[in-house]
Amino acid sequence: MTQDARFEDGEEQPLRLKALDQGDLKVISALLQDAVLPMRETSWQPDVNRFGLLVNRFRWEDKLNADAAKRSYERVQCMIIVDNVQGVASMGINKNDDDQIVSILSVRFDENTDNSGKVTFTLAGDGALTLDVECLELSIQDVTRPYKAISGAVPKHDLG
Repeated sequence: MTQDARFEDGEEQPLRLKALDQGDLKVISALLQDAVLPMRETSWQPDVNRFGLLVNRFRWEDKLNADAAKRSYERVQCMIIVDNVQGVASMGINKNDDDQIVSILSVRFDENTDNSGKVTFTLAGDGALTLDVECLELSIQDVTRPYKAISGAVPKHDLG
């Protein structure tokens, strides 16, 4: 009996990372830079203190390989889970527009003296999504196979 190949059987494994401190979060923030987030793909679950986001992540970890092989750049759908969430606030997001799409620029954790704090997703266009948390516990996991980036280009930022 033959079986179809699975994503996990390939050379590259899907990313699966967890941030429990500032150092971990810096790595995850770099990997999430330029991730595209349809706002309808967010879920606040106050009964379990969890906030989830399904993003289309640019595969920064594959950029050099794509350049060397002269092949297309890739994106992958990635699930972001933030645990221990006590509250959610946003700025620059139209809560009545499920079709709104935003881009993540960075993720940071502003820690209080008791390890609680705020996880902030800074969005392009002066937006932000802020989660009040008891402590930092954020994980990401790729959930689809990589696919060609529709734009065909590396995301760029005009800082001038």
